[in-house]
Amino acid sequence: MTREEYALSIFRQPPRHLNCAQTVCVAMDREDLVDAMKNCNVGKAPGGTCGALYAAIAISPEREEELRTTFTKALGATTCAQLKATHGVPCPHCVATAVHALC
Repeated sequence: MTREEYALSIFRQPPRHLNCAQTVCVAMDREDLVDAMKNCNVGKAPGGTCGALYAAIAISPEREEELRTTFTKALGATTCAQLKATHGVPCPHCVATAVHALC
């Protein structure tokens, strides 16, 4: 199973019901960041950034510009509001894109 597949298999699933940001952290073996990502979903990450992208940047801050570029090219935006309202991107796609970009 790839990390992307693993992430999608645990996203919002019992018993943990992880949000998008937490899912990226777990998929990338960064359990230490899960609690910090508790409220970084549904547009609540700083600057309205997609939670999945925000987690990816937290995991690899030195790659922020690259991650934002990759995310924009793949999905059309970096903020939750734009991803949902303008581009109709579902959360699982954001999670998979963030994990893929980190790999």
